[in-house]
Formats: sequence, structure tokens, C-alpha cells
Amino acid sequence: MSARRWLGLLGVMMAHTANPAEPLSGAARLGSLLFSDPSLSASGRQSCASCHDPSNAFAAPRTAGVVMYGGPALDRPGLRTVPSLRYLDHTPRFTRHYYVSSARESADRGPTGGFMRDGRAESLRAQALLPLLDPVEMANANVTEVARRLRATAYFDELRQLYGAEKLSADDVLVEHAAETLERYQLEDPAFHPYSSRYDQFLAGKLELSAQELRGLRLFVDPAKGNCAECHPHASAAGGRAPAFTDFSFHALGVPRNPGIPANAERQFFDLGLCGPRRADLQGERNYCGFFKTPSLRNVARRRFLFHNGRATTLAEAVRFYVERDRLPQLWYPRAAGASLPYDDLPVELRGNVNSSDAPFNWRAGEPPVLDAAEVDDVVAFLQTLSDTN
Repeated sequence: MSARRWLGLLGVMMAHTANPAEPLSGAARLGSLLFSDPSLSASGRQSCASCHDPSNAFAAPRTAGVVMYGGPALDRPGLRTVPSLRYLDHTPRFTRHYYVSSARESADRGPTGGFMRDGRAESLRAQALLPLLDPVEMANANVTEVARRLRATAYFDELRQLYGAEKLSADDVLVEHAAETLERYQLEDPAFHPYSSRYDQFLAGKLELSAQELRGLRLFVDPAKGNCAECHPHASAAGGRAPAFTDFSFHALGVPRNPGIPANAERQFFDLGLCGPRRADLQGERNYCGFFKTPSLRNVARRRFLFHNGRATTLAEAVRFYVERDRLPQLWYPRAAGASLPYDDLPVELRGNVNSSDAPFNWRAGEPPVLDAAEVDDVVAFLQTLSDTN
């Protein structure tokens, strides 16, 4: 059976082909200037592009450590790995309960959507403001300080011409419009959604994947094997739009604690995702603790650090974690009194939040692994086809 016929049986639609690049609007062009402007930070040395490197799919620079450093002296460590800004243009707003309807029933998929790893920003515009005001990132004390820096830029006159001098006289309005330009830049510039991977070309019928890559795709999709497509859909979306490889859902995976994150040196500290510390509105909903948003797998092979805390440093290691987490916990978690201490990056009372019901996490003692070593390599080979060529 040919590769294309096999994909047809899976119901995979042809991928969306991006239109030729069009000139950016005035707002988007200004947004590109803001994105690369370090003068908007307290240090004067950090811009959006410092952490979201255009040459690395708008994720952390290849030379960066597990977290980036910011603040007025660039000496304050971040808490999580830097996510890519690519393929965010169809992210839905955050909801506690996302319902998926079928012919017979409506299923609640739980928390879904929003921006940042904890979904706390409701739009690209809101997301753009967060680093400007974060004390461990660009570290402006308040909106007034951001406005002051904007008024000192060489492009401030262009902002006034675009939005009107009267409107920009108020600090909060000026900063809101500045965030709007960053949003327009990310929505309009094709560099943020190029759809140029080998997988996109495969869907469009322009090339064939290797036998190993096709095996990896089958394992990726198979609900009894990798089951990856359950949260990282591989098929085209509504209207033939190319797949984003995320359903924007949230899960507690029980990823091991990473001692490479400075905050984790404090044994009583835990990054609980949806219920804090960065997000404040859901701190009382303990059933969400440990939940982080499912990232896109596009360009995942270009990452030096994987998962929200960077605990895995290779694709093979990340895939093996899914296979071995509960089958071979001694490989992943610390031991005490001769026993492994699973899910050590969550307080004991919250470890019941970790997903243990969905494949490949529903392994039971005595069963073989859902993926053997060769199959792990096959999945990795497929994931490498998701990297953009630019």
C-alpha cells in the first residue's frame, strides 16, 4: 500500500499551503521593531527575540540553558523552558471545560487553550505584555515604565501616526497598542507559521517519507501503541488547515523534577502549572495542580530541553519517559528505603492528579512495553519530519 493511500485511509486531509508572503501591515511592521528592541527591558539588553530566537523557530537560542535569565542585571533565572512562538495563531481562549461532541455524547476534555504553559494569557496580545512586566524577564516595574521606554524609541512617532497622538497620551493605552503591534506581527509574518516541514510536503504529495518514518507515524497514531495523536493531532484541521500537533489540552504527566532549575533547589517549592505559582486564579482548584498545556510538536527536534521543566534533553529520552514512567520508575525517579519515589515534582498529596489512565500511561505490571527500543527510534524518526526547513 502506498504511503498516500495509507494516509487516505486514516482520513488525513491535504495540508494547507501558505499563501505567498504579503507585505506586513503598518502595525505588524512596528511589532517587528518592538520584538527585537532590547531598550524595552530594564537591563537594556533583552528583547523578545533574545528568548524567542527567530533562527531557532522562535524558541530559546540553541546556546541557552534549561531556563533563560532576565531581570535588571540579567541574573534572575526563569522557572520554565522557553516555548516556541510558532503556530500559535489558532490557539483558543482558555476554558476549564472543553467539550467534544460526537454522534452519541459530549465529552469533557477538561482545561484547554490559552497562551503560556499555564494558559494564563487569553490572547497573543496579552501574552506579549507578560514578559515586559515579569521581574525575571524584561523586568519593567509597571505599565508606566514600559510606556516611558516606548516614548524614547526611534519608532514612537510611527506609533503616534498609526494610532493617533491623543490615544497614546495615556500610558495604559500606549502599552495596549504596543502589544497589539506585537500580536499583528506574529499573526501576519509567515515566519511564525511557515508549514515548511517534510511532513507538510508529504501531506501535499511533494515527497515520500522513509519506511522508518512511516512506521513511526503509524506508532504515533496507534491508540494501543504511542497514542501520541490523542493530544498531538496529526491530521488537517477545519478548512484543510495544516495540523498544529497539539489539541491545546492540559495534563499532569509526572515529569521528574529537574535540579537544573534554580527554583528547585528549595525542596518545598513546586511548579504546579495551572494552579501556580505564575497563574493565580486557579490556585484553589487542587485537581488542576501539575497540569501543563500540551505543546505543539512542530520543531520539537530542534529543542535542547523538552517538557515544561526541560527534564529530557533528547527526543529518544522524552519518548522513553512515556514508555517507562510506571514500568521502570527506578530509571526516572529518586529512591529511598529501597523504593522509587514517583512523581517527585509534585507534593505527595497531589500526585493522584498524574495521568495514569490513557495510553501509554495505562501500563500494568507484567505487560510488555507499548514501544520497544526499535519502535522508540521509529517514533523519533517521524518527529524529526516535523521540523521546518526555515
